[in-house]
Amino acid sequence: MRIARFSIDGNVAFGAVEGDGPDGLVLDIIKGIPYSEFELSGTKVPLNKVRLLPPVLPNKVVAIGRNYAEHAAELGHEVPDVPVAFFKPTTSVIGSGDAIEYPSFSDEVHHEAELAVVIGRMCREVPRERVKDVIFGYTCANDVTARDAQKREKQWARAKGFDTSCPLGPWVETDLDPTDLAIQATVNGEQRQLGRTSDMIRSIEDLVVHITEAMTLLPGDVILTGTPAGVGPLHVGDEVAVTIEGIGTLTNKVIKRG
Repeated sequence: MRIARFSIDGNVAFGAVEGDGPDGLVLDIIKGIPYSEFELSGTKVPLNKVRLLPPVLPNKVVAIGRNYAEHAAELGHEVPDVPVAFFKPTTSVIGSGDAIEYPSFSDEVHHEAELAVVIGRMCREVPRERVKDVIFGYTCANDVTARDAQKREKQWARAKGFDTSCPLGPWVETDLDPTDLAIQATVNGEQRQLGRTSDMIRSIEDLVVHITEAMTLLPGDVILTGTPAGVGPLHVGDEVAVTIEGIGTLTNKVIKRG
């Protein structure tokens, strides 16, 4: 099931996405919160009549760096012995169609297409065999990065945590095998990244176990699983799209911060 979060007439709701093609998609509004038992209301609205919002509002986004060998190599890094984890704040999260605001402190902003894992229940110290039980679904992500600031400042808080640096969407797919999906990034229609989730160094199970050894994850929290090779610059006026097989396409334009 595809679960979207949207706004219509000033109201925010969740809905199940039904149909095919951009003009044939409708939302069946959900009664309640989708992380627990819910019902479909039967009230349907066309997708093109609503504004899509970030599919979740996470308490935290835990991101993983250097989880694809070719990406580590293209930046001149070794594959780490343990997963490299960092945070992106809630204020960095935007939805499909929202603008990425180019930060004033950077001259080198890059796209990073990633598969995002959405957590469905509160969990801590999750054993490997229970990882699937705590996952709500999957969505597309763009770990937008101020590369020059990342190199200059060593700590990644500003480089990866600036406002609008975490596009998520367009919706969450709850019924998906994430082990071997095509993941692609285009800029202005030109392909930049193309990889497969099967190329991850550490699996989703590895990452959930590693993260929850240290911290509690809450419903709606997001794990970014790393990016394949091909990251590159974004400029004001560009349109960047992240497409993941079985999920859909996350699209954002880059604008100058006002």
